[in-house]
Amino acid sequence: MPRAVVCRELGPPESLKLEDIPRATLAPGQVRVAIHAAGLNFPDILMAAGEYQLKPPLPFTPGMEAGGEVIEVAGVDGVSVGDRVIVKARFGCYADEIVVSPDQLTPLPSTFDYAQGATFLAAHGTAYHALKDRAQIKPGEVLLVHGAGGGVGLAAVELGKVFGATVIACASSEEKLAVAAQRGADHGVLYGREPFKDAVKRITEGRGVDVVFDPVGGEIFEDSLRCIAWGARLLVIGFTGGVGVAKTNLVLIKGASVLGVRAGEAVRKDPSLGVVRLADLTRLAEEGRISPNISHRLPLEDYAKAMRLLMDRRAIGRVVLMMR
Repeated sequence: MPRAVVCRELGPPESLKLEDIPRATLAPGQVRVAIHAAGLNFPDILMAAGEYQLKPPLPFTPGMEAGGEVIEVAGVDGVSVGDRVIVKARFGCYADEIVVSPDQLTPLPSTFDYAQGATFLAAHGTAYHALKDRAQIKPGEVLLVHGAGGGVGLAAVELGKVFGATVIACASSEEKLAVAAQRGADHGVLYGREPFKDAVKRITEGRGVDVVFDPVGGEIFEDSLRCIAWGARLLVIGFTGGVGVAKTNLVLIKGASVLGVRAGEAVRKDPSLGVVRLADLTRLAEEGRISPNISHRLPLEDYAKAMRLLMDRRAIGRVVLMMR
């Protein structure tokens, strides 16, 4: 029987259980994928705690993305047994296998292993939507990336360089900054060494940044308003550090825009955005210009430990659960 991490009651990672489960029935028009690797994302943790906007009925299995191999198809054209694929889901990927529709699959880039495929589209898709669709970043602009040691932050660093920006990466450790530099960051700012807004003013010679990529929120977001250039765009990716408040006088004075970023919802509202995004990201992956940074690969049995790595900010980039 396949195994799955099951949430039967809302709570911390330790409240989840690894269980043997019956194989899901394959209906016409569906595909069964043997999962080799599942990527972890903060929404998985929030969903299991009942703190995310999507609240699946109990019981459910967390996990938004995976890499695996098609092992069964039922009346589906364009998908074959043996295809190496990336699985996109809202939940269900912390498991040995999953049943999905063909539109939830995309071919695994030839340059990637299964773990890289399982950690690609959520982070890089969010960063792409933020920088390209929302901020419309231009070559020569200055991009400030907060939380640059995290998965979505490192994706923003990579894509910022691809789009021709000068990238200032902010992170909580020298080790994280070193990885950001390897991914293309032009400047690194260590939180705690000096106020980042002062560092940004020094680096930009008082001009400020054009785009702020902020998955942290709280005081980080509020201080970012004090180191922006005219016409800056502040991208609200998340609020792992709390909910920030936009001082409207600062927004007005700088002619700035505060932009919410929901990459998945944007595609549900306008599917054409997803077509362009996926084609562009796949091309860049095949060219070897972007790839996830994976700091930890753990067996499925260690799901709680893996989730804690994200919660405790000990991961650099992405964490992956590997199936046997």
